[in-house]
Amino acid sequence: MSEKAMELFRACIPLFQTLSDPHRQDIILLLAEHEALTVNEITEHSRLSRPAISHHLKILRDAGLVKVEQKGTQRYYLLSLDNAVQLLKQLIQSVEQECL
Repeated sequence: MSEKAMELFRACIPLFQTLSDPHRQDIILLLAEHEALTVNEITEHSRLSRPAISHHLKILRDAGLVKVEQKGTQRYYLLSLDNAVQLLKQLIQSVEQECL
């Protein structure tokens, strides 16, 4: 496998780790159904506590999968998947070219 393919695999590790948690998957799916939600609104759809939701949102934000928009005193979370999708597309293309 080429150096570029290995670099892409390694670049995807944080993304895969972030997406491996079912609670974070649930948050992503919930945000996909709604344009933007506050922590409290996300908590209403979950069995997790508000601090736990905040923890998962921080991990998603650090991975670039979620962004925050401030509207007045409220912080709204929304999906920001463009970079992650682009990285995964590059990985898939590399694997198809080199492994199939």
